[in-house]
Amino acid sequence: MTRIAAVHKVLAPYRHPQRAVTDMVEASVPGENRALLDRLHASARVRSRCTVLPLDAYQQLSGFGAANDAYVAAAEKMAAQALDGALESAGLPPDAVDLLVFVSTTGVAAPSIDARLAGALGLRTDVTRLPLFGLGCAAGAAGIGRLHDYLRGQPGHTAALVSVELCSLTFQRDDTSMANLVGSALFGDGAAALVARGQEAPDPWPATGAASGTGRGTPGPTVVASRSRFYPDTERAMGWDVKDSGFRIVLDPGIPDIVRTHLAADIDAFLAGEGLTRGDIGTWVCHPGGPKVLEAITSTLELPDGALDVTWDSLAEVGNLSSASVLHVLEDTRRRGPRPGTLGLLLALGPGFCAELVLLRW
Repeated sequence: MTRIAAVHKVLAPYRHPQRAVTDMVEASVPGENRALLDRLHASARVRSRCTVLPLDAYQQLSGFGAANDAYVAAAEKMAAQALDGALESAGLPPDAVDLLVFVSTTGVAAPSIDARLAGALGLRTDVTRLPLFGLGCAAGAAGIGRLHDYLRGQPGHTAALVSVELCSLTFQRDDTSMANLVGSALFGDGAAALVARGQEAPDPWPATGAASGTGRGTPGPTVVASRSRFYPDTERAMGWDVKDSGFRIVLDPGIPDIVRTHLAADIDAFLAGEGLTRGDIGTWVCHPGGPKVLEAITSTLELPDGALDVTWDSLAEVGNLSSASVLHVLEDTRRRGPRPGTLGLLLALGPGFCAELVLLRW
């Protein structure tokens, strides 16, 4: 099994109450109705968010190129901070990393951000790199699955996953669509890194010392299995339209209906393959896709009261960080200390439209 040795969370440097972001959107979108913005931003159930630039700097971005330059500069710095923190928590040097997976869908770079980390952090020159673009909010869960696939074949190796999402840089000032306004109410900027080890990799901490992984206190979980699920003919449910001004959000209001139609049967089939049912799951590590999506997940899975409290708390504190969010929720769940032996299901949804599922055991 794959052992999650550490997760490290990073937030962008500028934190704002939700109302300050609402003010910025009103000033940025010509003729927008303040009462509508207030309703949308209040219904998102987000109290505060972090951005990579001060709010007044977004008016100065002059198109896709300027926004993407800001993305590359900040993503490199935040990715390095996240991976360095995760390796330190895992008790591992940078040259222990055999595979580095980088996920992001809010900017582009060539060479990719993971390549820029190699020299900055001292990764080996033979490290295997795998940059992934386009999985959106699902990429954090998908990345864990791909690490698990790799470590099953290389059980003595160490793999790292880095996510950076700077959603604020994709905001479109000339887009009065409901999708853009809803996105302006939900998304924030953040990063995370996860370090995982194969079952034959030696433990860096002495047996008599603190438990290994995720902060040297409470151990992280192991990955039991993962599954991907793609839903045909849903390509316009979520994603980007790439324009001269940058990434213009596609966000279909029917996403909760996709969840209600498919998710329970997909999870049941996945768990049945492991000889389990939903009743065996003690912790739910869910991406904070927004109130309507979380309500649909809760109702269709018939989750008990409080099952998604960690997710709701993350949404309120930092908003939706796209692929980084589920990693933040995973670390927040670990800090609450699930009992040893507890089974968890980590899940995220993203463009495609798709679901990514990861079965965990503490």
